Amino acid sequence: MNLNQITVPSLDLETSVAFYKTLGLQLIVDALPRYARFECQEGDSTFSIHLVEQLPTGNGITIYFEDSNIEDLVTSLKSKGIIFISEPEDKPWLWREAHLNDPDGNHIILFYAGTNRKNPPWRI
Repeated sequence: MNLNQITVPSLDLETSVAFYKTLGLQLIVDALPRYARFECQEGDSTFSIHLVEQLPTGNGITIYFEDSNIEDLVTSLKSKGIIFISEPEDKPWLWREAHLNDPDGNHIILFYAGTNRKNPPWRI
């Protein structure tokens, strides 16, 4: 089994499409105003957003995008107006992470884990 795609909800797809294009995703399906799909710069997985009338409540969704140079990515995105909740920092689980939210409040973590993503020292 392989993870193919993640889809997140949005109240305003035009705003969300612009946001995710700024993050560096490539728009491959434009079915606005109801749906849009992106390719990530690396790998085969895709990411999409779909129009909803109401966003889910509670903890919501967390989206992880990995990049080997978080510092440069964060600096570049800040220069494009992206606002971060937290700066890149090392976490106890051996990942380096920076946090932000998309226009609909979906939580995004930009991270780098290297081999620790799938093979941390405590892997069973």
